[in-house]
Amino acid sequence: MDMNTAYDLEVRQHCPDARVVYDLFHVIAKYGREVISRVRVDAANQLRHDRPARRVVKRSHWLLLRNPGNLKDNEQIRLAEVLEANQSLMGVYVMKEQLKALWNVPTAWAWRRAWKQWLRHARESGIPALMHFAKCLRPYWRGILSRVRWPMHTGLVEGINNRIKVIKRIAYGYRDDAYFFLKIRAAFPGIGR
Repeated sequence: MDMNTAYDLEVRQHCPDARVVYDLFHVIAKYGREVISRVRVDAANQLRHDRPARRVVKRSHWLLLRNPGNLKDNEQIRLAEVLEANQSLMGVYVMKEQLKALWNVPTAWAWRRAWKQWLRHARESGIPALMHFAKCLRPYWRGILSRVRWPMHTGLVEGINNRIKVIKRIAYGYRDDAYFFLKIRAAFPGIGR
């Protein structure tokens, strides 16, 4: 699940023996919103007097958030230019990749070493947004570590939710709940009740 506090509280109340596994996508999306975006805006504000450099930083939003493997050659060149131009952006970008790597660590002991190293680098970075994010992420370590034992993600559930939203949007709202649920069942014929 994602790191929504309401979800955590509900799971703890209704399923006290359940193990929570936090989804990589949601953690990285939160990192992008709270760290990368903040550092990018701060870097652009520091370049107020250098319009061309400021424009390069301002236009780098999606380059910084996308997976490096999904970038085209010209986008990789632009990303390299942005990262070379700003030390803070380079730091938070590298830390994003290290954070993603925590979901692929093979053992709990290796994960613990990588986690402590990531937290130490975040503290030592001197980047306020990154330091704050690391401090807020620290209480969620059990759900991140759980990924080592239970390698799952919410991709299927997110896809199903998106499909249901499309069904609802196409119909402009159903007045009959039973018919709406029939449409959902028809969209997923292989999935049991």
